Amino acid sequence: MRILACSDIHSPIFYQEFIKSLESFSEKVDLILLAGDMVERDTLEKEVEEYRKIYNSFFGKFFVPIVAVFGNTEFEEYRERIKKEVGIRFLDDQSIELKIEEKSVLIFGTTGSLDEPTRWQKTHLPNITQIYKARVEKARSCLKSYKGFKILLTHYAPTYKTLEGENPLFYSNLGSLEMEKVILETRPNLVIHGHAHLGKRFAWIDTVPVYNVAFPANKNLVIIDTEKIKPGLQKFV
Repeated sequence: MRILACSDIHSPIFYQEFIKSLESFSEKVDLILLAGDMVERDTLEKEVEEYRKIYNSFFGKFFVPIVAVFGNTEFEEYRERIKKEVGIRFLDDQSIELKIEEKSVLIFGTTGSLDEPTRWQKTHLPNITQIYKARVEKARSCLKSYKGFKILLTHYAPTYKTLEGENPLFYSNLGSLEMEKVILETRPNLVIHGHAHLGKRFAWIDTVPVYNVAFPANKNLVIIDTEKIKPGLQKFV
């Protein structure tokens, strides 16, 4: 299975670079995964407009499922409108099972969790700690019960390993060791996230591959061929 993945276009900021990457892309893919922050924070009308631009950029070039999660730039009150008006399947602490190349594939999608909410979140979202705990448990419950090929798609980094390059003082505001525990317990076949603009593009959590597909980190779209992923040796080092 070949997956095209990206996040953090923050359209219109990186929109032109995103379009150039798409225009030069000619490979066949089976699935498109978007890990949040595809548009820059703005008014509801502007965010919907930018999301339409992103969706239209895929239209006619790819005829495969497009599955996405929301990032921190999509406010809670914007999400239902975006879901209704953009032809992308958004997973908001939800899962979807797809049939790809005769294989059943489960995707659990979530904005994700932070070990330490940001200062803004603490001020404006007094229940954010409980929300993060609930997201971790939903991911654990869904992934644990599925026996086939499973993907965890999240915006925030579900580990600190791909945050290398960011300021270590803020790792807890960018990612989640609690979600890393879920990965170790449930063993998804693949983990994809965004958010870490300065982070590493790839890491292993034991034998689970984790891709940071943030556009600023990769300077390009990310292609993942699941048949070519081999378990890493980092756990033995």
